Amino acid sequence: MKFTSTELEGVLVIEPDVFRDGRGFFLESYNQRKYTEAGVTEVFVQDNHSLSRRGTIRGLHTQRTRPQAKLIRVVRGAIFDVVVDIRRGSPTFLRWIGVELGAENFLQCYVPAGYAHGFCVLSEMAEVEYKCSQLYDPADELAILWNDPEIGVKWPADEPILSARDSLARPLRDVMNLLPQYKGTCL
Repeated sequence: MKFTSTELEGVLVIEPDVFRDGRGFFLESYNQRKYTEAGVTEVFVQDNHSLSRRGTIRGLHTQRTRPQAKLIRVVRGAIFDVVVDIRRGSPTFLRWIGVELGAENFLQCYVPAGYAHGFCVLSEMAEVEYKCSQLYDPADELAILWNDPEIGVKWPADEPILSARDSLARPLRDVMNLLPQYKGTCL
């Protein structure tokens, strides 16, 4: 596996080794030893699987008191995956990265706790699987407005399909006091 650092501290793009032959392909989608050697030391306690159609945006999400690290991959279709540094005081506060993850390129994205995450579906349909280091708690979730101008994500959808919850997400200025404090390293 190849682990590539990004401009956001601790955020990694992972490219697994894919072995192809006449039958199809084989890859390890997760190997705890290899991930630990690359600095991903979380114990993942929950796996999620979503199906969404083209133009859907899910996010931007985080949990306030029990932040989740996530390991995202796509098993069908393709997405534009977005990670935003929302750690107050961080040198990269409010910077974001976007990477295309897809069933064809097999790329994964590791998002440490303390970042907001979201994605936009690029293909007709996309199935996304992701591991979480904390259990989902709807009462602890914080949804930030997907198109908040203070963050300025350049989404590949002008009129996205949103959930009711994401449609009602709050702008960053309204949730600033709920954001995690940077402590010199990832949470």
